[in-house]
Amino acid sequence: MSSQRATVLIAGAYSVDLVLTDLRGPVSAGTEVWASGLDMVPGGAFTLAMGLGRLGRQAVWAADFGTDVFSREVLAIARREGMDEAGFRHHQRPVRNVTVALSDRQDRAMIAYEDPVTARPLAELIDVFRPAVVMLPFLQFGPDITAALEVAAQHGARVFMDCQDYPGHLGMDEVRKALGQVDVFAPNESEALRVSGAGTVEEALVLLSDLVPTVVIKRGSAGAIACANGRRAAQASLTVPVVDTTGAGDCFNVGFVHRWMDGSPLNDCLAAGVACGAAAIGGPGSSKALSAPELATWLTRLPQ
Repeated sequence: MSSQRATVLIAGAYSVDLVLTDLRGPVSAGTEVWASGLDMVPGGAFTLAMGLGRLGRQAVWAADFGTDVFSREVLAIARREGMDEAGFRHHQRPVRNVTVALSDRQDRAMIAYEDPVTARPLAELIDVFRPAVVMLPFLQFGPDITAALEVAAQHGARVFMDCQDYPGHLGMDEVRKALGQVDVFAPNESEALRVSGAGTVEEALVLLSDLVPTVVIKRGSAGAIACANGRRAAQASLTVPVVDTTGAGDCFNVGFVHRWMDGSPLNDCLAAGVACGAAAIGGPGSSKALSAPELATWLTRLPQ
Protein backbone atom coordinates (compact mmCIF):
# COMPACT_ATOMS: atom_id res chain seq x y z
CA MET A 1 0.00 0.00 0.00
CA SER A 2 1.40 3.42 -0.86
CA SER A 3 1.59 5.69 2.17
CA GLN A 4 0.86 8.68 -0.08
CA ARG A 5 -2.64 7.23 -0.67
CA ALA A 6 -3.30 6.39 2.98
CA THR A 7 -6.82 7.31 3.98
CA VAL A 8 -6.15 7.62 7.71
CA LEU A 9 -3.07 8.92 9.53
CA ILE A 10 -2.67 7.64 13.08
CA ALA A 11 -0.08 9.45 15.19
CA GLY A 12 0.68 7.79 18.51
CA ALA A 13 2.94 5.37 20.32
CA TYR A 14 2.52 1.63 20.56
CA SER A 15 2.00 -0.03 23.89
CA VAL A 16 2.39 -3.60 25.04
CA ASP A 17 -0.47 -4.39 27.41
CA LEU A 18 0.22 -6.97 30.08
CA VAL A 19 -3.35 -7.84 31.00
CA LEU A 20 -4.05 -9.60 34.31
CA THR A 21 -7.67 -10.81 34.48
CA ASP A 22 -10.03 -12.44 36.99
CA LEU A 23 -8.43 -10.79 40.00
CA ARG A 24 -9.15 -12.66 43.22
CA GLY A 25 -9.53 -9.55 45.32
CA PRO A 26 -9.20 -5.74 45.35
CA VAL A 27 -5.84 -4.19 44.58
CA SER A 28 -4.40 -1.98 47.32
CA ALA A 29 -0.99 -0.97 48.63
CA GLY A 30 0.71 -3.52 50.85
CA THR A 31 -1.29 -6.48 49.56
CA GLU A 32 -0.68 -9.21 47.02
CA VAL A 33 -3.52 -10.19 44.69
CA TRP A 34 -3.48 -13.19 42.40
CA ALA A 35 -4.94 -13.19 38.89
CA SER A 36 -6.28 -16.20 37.03
CA GLY A 37 -5.37 -14.95 33.56
CA LEU A 38 -2.37 -13.27 31.93
CA ASP A 39 -2.08 -12.08 28.34
CA MET A 40 0.41 -9.88 26.50
CA VAL A 41 -1.18 -7.95 23.61
CA PRO A 42 -0.28 -4.84 21.61
CA GLY A 43 -2.16 -1.69 22.52
CA GLY A 44 -1.94 2.08 22.29
CA ALA A 45 -2.24 3.49 18.79
CA PHE A 46 -1.57 -0.01 17.42
CA THR A 47 -5.22 -0.79 18.15
CA LEU A 48 -6.43 2.02 15.89
CA ALA A 49 -4.21 0.98 12.98
CA MET A 50 -4.96 -2.72 13.39
CA GLY A 51 -8.70 -2.18 13.83
CA LEU A 52 -9.05 0.02 10.77
CA GLY A 53 -7.03 -2.46 8.73
CA ARG A 54 -9.34 -5.30 9.73
CA LEU A 55 -12.29 -3.22 8.55
CA GLY A 56 -10.60 -2.71 5.18
CA ARG A 57 -9.41 0.87 5.66
CA GLN A 58 -6.08 2.14 4.37
CA ALA A 59 -4.07 3.60 7.21
CA VAL A 60 -0.54 4.72 7.95
CA TRP A 61 0.62 4.64 11.56
CA ALA A 62 3.41 6.96 12.72
CA ALA A 63 5.18 5.18 15.58
CA ASP A 64 8.65 4.62 17.02
CA PHE A 65 10.31 1.27 17.72
CA GLY A 66 13.58 0.27 19.33
CA THR A 67 15.80 -2.72 19.99
CA ASP A 68 13.80 -4.00 22.97
CA VAL A 69 11.65 -7.12 23.12
CA PHE A 70 8.41 -5.14 23.30
CA SER A 71 9.18 -3.22 20.09
CA ARG A 72 10.08 -6.46 18.34
CA GLU A 73 6.85 -8.14 19.46
CA VAL A 74 4.60 -5.32 18.27
CA LEU A 75 6.47 -5.02 14.96
CA ALA A 76 6.05 -8.74 14.32
CA ILE A 77 2.30 -8.55 14.96
CA ALA A 78 1.93 -5.36 12.90
CA ARG A 79 3.55 -7.15 9.97
CA ARG A 80 1.26 -10.14 10.37
CA GLU A 81 -1.68 -7.72 10.21
CA GLY A 82 -0.27 -6.32 6.95
CA MET A 83 0.20 -2.75 8.20
CA ASP A 84 1.81 -0.05 6.09
CA GLU A 85 5.25 0.60 7.63
CA ALA A 86 5.90 3.95 5.94
CA GLY A 87 5.30 5.81 9.21
CA PHE A 88 7.54 3.59 11.34
CA ARG A 89 10.85 4.89 12.73
CA HIS A 90 13.49 2.54 14.14
CA HIS A 91 15.96 3.53 16.87
CA GLN A 92 19.15 1.78 17.95
CA ARG A 93 18.12 1.78 21.59
CA PRO A 94 15.16 0.55 23.63
CA VAL A 95 11.82 2.27 23.04
CA ARG A 96 9.71 0.50 25.62
CA ASN A 97 6.03 1.33 26.10
CA VAL A 98 4.41 -1.01 28.59
CA THR A 99 1.06 -0.92 30.37
CA VAL A 100 0.06 -3.34 33.10
CA ALA A 101 -3.73 -3.64 33.17
CA LEU A 102 -5.37 -5.09 36.28
CA SER A 103 -8.77 -6.05 34.94
CA ASP A 104 -11.92 -7.31 36.62
CA ARG A 105 -15.47 -7.66 35.31
CA GLN A 106 -16.36 -4.02 35.97
CA ASP A 107 -13.28 -1.99 35.08
CA ARG A 108 -9.50 -1.94 35.18
CA ALA A 109 -6.59 -0.11 36.76
CA MET A 110 -3.53 0.62 34.64
CA ILE A 111 0.13 1.30 35.35
CA ALA A 112 2.19 2.60 32.42
CA TYR A 113 5.85 3.15 31.55
CA GLU A 114 7.45 4.59 28.43
CA ASP A 115 10.98 5.38 27.33
CA PRO A 116 11.17 9.00 26.20
CA VAL A 117 11.39 9.58 22.46
CA THR A 118 10.71 12.74 20.46
CA ALA A 119 7.83 12.00 18.16
CA ARG A 120 7.88 13.10 14.55
CA PRO A 121 6.08 16.48 14.32
CA LEU A 122 2.40 16.08 13.51
CA ALA A 123 2.43 18.94 10.99
CA GLU A 124 5.21 17.19 9.09
CA LEU A 125 3.33 13.88 9.07
CA ILE A 126 0.19 15.50 7.72
CA ASP A 127 2.16 17.33 5.04
CA VAL A 128 3.92 14.13 3.93
CA PHE A 129 1.01 11.66 3.97
CA ARG A 130 -1.89 13.99 3.03
CA PRO A 131 -4.54 11.84 4.78
CA ALA A 132 -8.28 12.25 4.53
CA VAL A 133 -8.57 11.71 8.30
CA VAL A 134 -6.13 12.28 11.16
CA MET A 135 -6.72 10.18 14.28
CA LEU A 136 -5.18 11.47 17.51
CA PRO A 137 -5.33 8.98 20.40
CA PHE A 138 -5.38 11.53 23.21
CA LEU A 139 -6.17 15.16 24.06
CA GLN A 140 -3.46 17.39 22.60
CA PHE A 141 -3.13 21.16 22.66
CA GLY A 142 -0.58 23.95 22.49
CA PRO A 143 1.13 25.95 19.72
CA ASP A 144 2.57 22.91 17.88
CA ILE A 145 -0.82 21.17 17.78
CA THR A 146 -2.57 24.35 16.70
CA ALA A 147 -0.11 24.70 13.83
CA ALA A 148 -0.50 21.03 12.87
CA LEU A 149 -4.28 21.26 12.84
CA GLU A 150 -4.01 24.31 10.60
CA VAL A 151 -1.97 22.18 8.19
CA ALA A 152 -4.68 19.51 8.36
CA ALA A 153 -7.31 22.11 7.45
CA GLN A 154 -5.20 23.36 4.54
CA HIS A 155 -5.02 19.83 3.14
CA GLY A 156 -8.72 19.18 3.71
CA ALA A 157 -8.09 16.49 6.36
CA ARG A 158 -10.69 15.89 9.04
CA VAL A 159 -9.51 15.32 12.60
CA PHE A 160 -10.77 12.81 15.18
CA MET A 161 -9.40 13.28 18.71
CA ASP A 162 -9.82 10.95 21.68
CA CYS A 163 -9.18 12.22 25.20
CA GLN A 164 -7.78 9.56 27.53
CA ASP A 165 -6.42 10.54 30.92
CA TYR A 166 -4.42 13.55 29.76
CA PRO A 167 -4.53 16.90 31.57
CA GLY A 168 -6.46 19.78 30.09
CA HIS A 169 -9.87 21.42 30.52
CA LEU A 170 -12.09 24.06 28.99
CA GLY A 171 -10.77 26.68 31.38
CA MET A 172 -7.51 26.62 29.39
CA ASP A 173 -7.46 28.78 26.27
CA GLU A 174 -5.15 26.37 24.42
CA VAL A 175 -7.54 23.47 25.04
CA ARG A 176 -10.49 25.45 23.74
CA LYS A 177 -8.50 26.48 20.68
CA ALA A 178 -7.43 22.92 19.85
CA LEU A 179 -10.92 21.51 20.31
CA GLY A 180 -12.24 24.24 18.05
CA GLN A 181 -10.00 22.87 15.29
CA VAL A 182 -11.05 19.22 15.43
CA ASP A 183 -14.07 17.63 13.76
CA VAL A 184 -14.82 14.93 16.33
CA PHE A 185 -13.91 14.79 20.03
CA ALA A 186 -14.59 11.45 21.71
CA PRO A 187 -13.95 11.31 25.47
CA ASN A 188 -15.42 8.72 27.77
CA GLU A 189 -17.88 9.69 30.48
CA SER A 190 -15.39 10.56 33.23
CA GLU A 191 -13.10 12.38 30.79
CA ALA A 192 -15.99 14.46 29.45
CA LEU A 193 -16.92 15.55 32.96
CA ARG A 194 -13.31 16.41 33.82
CA VAL A 195 -12.55 18.34 30.63
CA SER A 196 -15.84 20.26 30.58
CA GLY A 197 -16.16 20.83 34.34
CA ALA A 198 -19.81 19.77 34.02
CA GLY A 199 -21.82 18.01 36.69
CA THR A 200 -23.66 15.66 34.33
CA VAL A 201 -22.91 13.93 31.06
CA GLU A 202 -25.75 15.78 29.33
CA GLU A 203 -24.30 19.13 30.45
CA ALA A 204 -20.84 18.04 29.29
CA LEU A 205 -22.23 17.18 25.87
CA VAL A 206 -23.73 20.64 25.56
CA LEU A 207 -20.59 22.46 26.68
CA LEU A 208 -18.27 20.49 24.43
CA SER A 209 -20.66 20.81 21.48
CA ASP A 210 -20.29 24.57 21.69
CA LEU A 211 -16.70 24.06 20.49
CA VAL A 212 -16.62 20.85 18.44
CA PRO A 213 -18.90 20.02 15.48
CA THR A 214 -19.29 16.41 16.63
CA VAL A 215 -18.91 15.25 20.24
CA VAL A 216 -19.14 11.59 21.18
CA ILE A 217 -19.23 10.46 24.80
CA LYS A 218 -18.45 6.78 25.39
CA ARG A 219 -20.38 5.35 28.35
CA GLY A 220 -19.12 1.79 28.58
CA SER A 221 -21.92 -0.68 29.23
CA ALA A 222 -24.44 2.16 28.81
CA GLY A 223 -23.44 2.66 25.18
CA ALA A 224 -22.72 6.15 23.85
CA ILE A 225 -24.31 9.52 23.22
CA ALA A 226 -23.35 12.15 20.67
CA CYS A 227 -24.20 15.51 19.22
CA ALA A 228 -23.34 16.56 15.66
CA ASN A 229 -24.11 20.14 14.65
CA GLY A 230 -26.97 20.31 17.14
CA ARG A 231 -28.45 16.89 16.28
CA ARG A 232 -28.45 14.37 19.12
CA ALA A 233 -28.14 10.60 19.02
CA ALA A 234 -27.74 7.75 21.48
CA GLN A 235 -26.95 4.06 21.18
CA ALA A 236 -27.44 1.46 23.91
CA SER A 237 -24.94 -1.35 24.24
CA LEU A 238 -25.65 -5.04 24.73
CA THR A 239 -24.82 -7.40 27.54
CA VAL A 240 -21.75 -9.50 26.78
CA PRO A 241 -19.38 -11.50 29.00
CA VAL A 242 -16.53 -9.27 30.15
CA VAL A 243 -12.98 -10.57 29.90
CA ASP A 244 -11.09 -7.26 29.76
CA THR A 245 -12.17 -3.68 29.04
CA THR A 246 -8.67 -2.57 27.96
CA GLY A 247 -8.80 -1.31 24.38
CA ALA A 248 -12.59 -1.15 24.18
CA GLY A 249 -12.58 2.63 23.80
CA ASP A 250 -10.06 2.49 20.97
CA CYS A 251 -12.09 -0.21 19.23
CA PHE A 252 -15.16 2.01 19.59
CA ASN A 253 -13.20 4.80 17.87
CA VAL A 254 -12.33 2.48 14.99
CA GLY A 255 -15.94 1.51 14.39
CA PHE A 256 -17.17 5.10 14.62
CA VAL A 257 -14.53 6.46 12.23
CA HIS A 258 -15.11 3.59 9.79
CA ARG A 259 -18.73 4.64 9.30
CA TRP A 260 -18.06 8.38 9.69
CA MET A 261 -15.67 8.28 6.74
CA ASP A 262 -18.50 6.95 4.58
CA GLY A 263 -20.69 9.90 5.51
CA SER A 264 -23.07 7.64 7.44
CA PRO A 265 -25.70 9.18 9.75
CA LEU A 266 -24.65 9.80 13.34
CA ASN A 267 -26.83 6.93 14.60
CA ASP A 268 -25.04 4.48 12.31
CA CYS A 269 -21.62 5.75 13.37
CA LEU A 270 -22.54 5.30 17.03
CA ALA A 271 -23.88 1.81 16.37
CA ALA A 272 -20.64 0.74 14.68
CA GLY A 273 -18.63 2.20 17.54
CA VAL A 274 -20.67 0.49 20.23
CA ALA A 275 -20.56 -2.84 18.36
CA CYS A 276 -16.77 -2.72 18.04
CA GLY A 277 -16.36 -1.68 21.66
CA ALA A 278 -18.67 -4.42 22.93
CA ALA A 279 -16.88 -7.07 20.90
CA ALA A 280 -13.52 -5.95 22.27
CA ILE A 281 -14.33 -6.72 25.90
CA GLY A 282 -14.73 -10.39 25.04
CA GLY A 283 -10.95 -10.89 24.94
CA PRO A 284 -7.74 -9.40 26.31
CA GLY A 285 -6.80 -5.98 24.96
CA SER A 286 -7.85 -5.43 21.36
CA SER A 287 -7.50 -9.07 20.34
CA LYS A 288 -11.22 -9.28 19.45
CA ALA A 289 -11.22 -6.30 17.07
CA LEU A 290 -13.77 -6.97 14.33
CA SER A 291 -13.45 -7.57 10.62
CA ALA A 292 -16.05 -5.99 8.30
CA PRO A 293 -18.20 -9.17 8.08
CA GLU A 294 -18.03 -9.59 11.86
CA LEU A 295 -19.10 -5.97 12.37
CA ALA A 296 -22.15 -6.56 10.17
CA THR A 297 -23.15 -9.49 12.38
CA TRP A 298 -22.62 -7.57 15.61
CA LEU A 299 -24.74 -4.66 14.36
CA THR A 300 -27.75 -6.98 14.11
CA ARG A 301 -27.41 -7.75 17.82
CA LEU A 302 -27.59 -4.16 19.06
CA PRO A 303 -30.77 -2.90 20.72
CA GLN A 304 -32.71 -0.51 18.52
